[in-house]
Amino acid sequence: MENQIFLSKLFDYYGELLTDCQRKYFKDYYFDNLTLSEMSENYQISRNAIHKTLKEATEKLLYYETKLKLLAKYEQIKTIIDKLDDDIKNKIFELI
Repeated sequence: MENQIFLSKLFDYYGELLTDCQRKYFKDYYFDNLTLSEMSENYQISRNAIHKTLKEATEKLLYYETKLKLLAKYEQIKTIIDKLDDDIKNKIFELI
């Protein structure tokens, strides 16, 4: 479950860098909770082809995070902001 949340966060950052097909399968599998069999029936292709496409999409998301580290930087910024007092937090959020 934790891995699924992590991948969903990566998709939020890098999903537009995936192909249309990869995005569609990723959304169906991770967000709509469709099984490979259900997706296979919907798209009239083999479960293996869907599995391969999902694996490629996941590898791409992980690769982008390894190189760009957008999610890691966000988490670091969030940790720093959480340590600030409420007045400073409010001022920061007003600016954002």
